[in-house]
Amino acid sequence: MDSSYLTDPIILVVDSLSSLYILAVLLRFLLQWCGTSFYNPIAQLLLKITHPPLRILRRFIPPIGRIDTSSLVLVLFLQMAANFSILILKGVTINIGALTILSITDLVALLINIFIFAVFARALLSWINPEAYNSASSILVSLTEPLLDLCRKVIPDLAGIDLSPLAVLLFLQLAKMIILPPLQQLASLIG
Repeated sequence: MDSSYLTDPIILVVDSLSSLYILAVLLRFLLQWCGTSFYNPIAQLLLKITHPPLRILRRFIPPIGRIDTSSLVLVLFLQMAANFSILILKGVTINIGALTILSITDLVALLINIFIFAVFARALLSWINPEAYNSASSILVSLTEPLLDLCRKVIPDLAGIDLSPLAVLLFLQLAKMIILPPLQQLASLIG
């Protein structure tokens, strides 16, 4: 047996658990920034699982306007810790600058993916059951409505068909293609 026999399962567990918690903290930040009602059951779940570390951080890191800076600091710290742990398990050393850029790149990719999946899920729900209201659909609406409104101002309805989700998805994919490669290259140059 080679050395990856035990490290690969450990990396899988570390990556999965850290990714889920990072997603929860980032979703909490986005929902708070979008003004989602926190009486929503899904929002309540996110509040409960992310509140303990944020309560401590908020003592030292105040918000800036509507931006919850303690959530951003926590999500960056968690991503850096996860990346560092995984790289150490793989036997790779990296300096703090490259680790920071790599973590920011991962967070930007996650942020874009959240919006891609939210827009796609909202479009699917509008085709399946457009009048349904539940906790998931209200969160999808609050996350995607600012982006869709921007596109609706530019792209009019065509015979009652809203093309704004398609435009947002195209824009997000382009943003991924334009933003992420330079950040990845910068991380490799620094590291």
